[in-house]
Amino acid sequence: MGLRAKFNLTMLAAFIIGLGLAAAISWRVINDAAREEVIEEARIIAAEAAAVRDYTVKEIEPLLAAQSRNRFLPHTIPAFAAVTTQREFSRRFPNYTYREAALNPTNPADKATPEEAAVIERFRQDPGLNTLITTRDTPAGQTLSIASPEKIQNKECLVCHSTPDAAPASMIDIYGPQGGFGWQVNETVGAQIVSVPMDVARDRAKATFFTFLGGVSAVFALSLLLLNVLLHFMVIRPITAISRRATEVSTGGAGGEEFEVKGSDEVASLAQSFNRMSRSLATAMKMLDS
Repeated sequence: MGLRAKFNLTMLAAFIIGLGLAAAISWRVINDAAREEVIEEARIIAAEAAAVRDYTVKEIEPLLAAQSRNRFLPHTIPAFAAVTTQREFSRRFPNYTYREAALNPTNPADKATPEEAAVIERFRQDPGLNTLITTRDTPAGQTLSIASPEKIQNKECLVCHSTPDAAPASMIDIYGPQGGFGWQVNETVGAQIVSVPMDVARDRAKATFFTFLGGVSAVFALSLLLLNVLLHFMVIRPITAISRRATEVSTGGAGGEEFEVKGSDEVASLAQSFNRMSRSLATAMKMLDS
């Protein structure tokens, strides 16, 4: 096996090992970044919903306070405003959802699914848990959900959620007396859950990953080509010439021009040493002839 082949095999083995390590590390980093991107999107949606809730409390509820004394207006309820607003958002982006799910909701549309009920139970079992991030497989692909507990912290809420008799009659007319009652102060009754698809971010992550691998491979191929050119002109060709000249000398051809020594590297030193040996051999041959 020639020097060039050994060099290329060594470089190829080093590249494969290095590429494998780089691929493993970059894949994890890129996927973690994609997950953080999805989490950030979910937090933005949750912040938008929180802004709608705050706006409803500060602006809409006082504006409709007089009318609310005569009949129940869902528009003054922060959760109703947030869910209604985000529902319109979900029509435009179907895979992005915002839910204010409850185990015992006033509005049957807010009834927690089995998956949502499990999240709410986690919050009920661990009062110190403020955020829960989960992933699940859906027909549209893998989805990440970020949830926060919804607790009854204001006694005024119990006016509508203690018993059907204490609730506004107009609310009972809208939603019925079946749900949303028996709530207690500091009880976790539901959860605000934002769900965001992961496929978009992961597709971008895959594209970035393969672009990175392609770029690294292209740089290696170019580097290997340049190194082969340098190896040929600076090592292989001079050594081949010296080897050919050594063969001629060993078979009796003691004459010939000396190698031109350029530089001070190892190959130049080898050529210089060969020139000295050739001169010494020529001198010795002349002495024998005389």
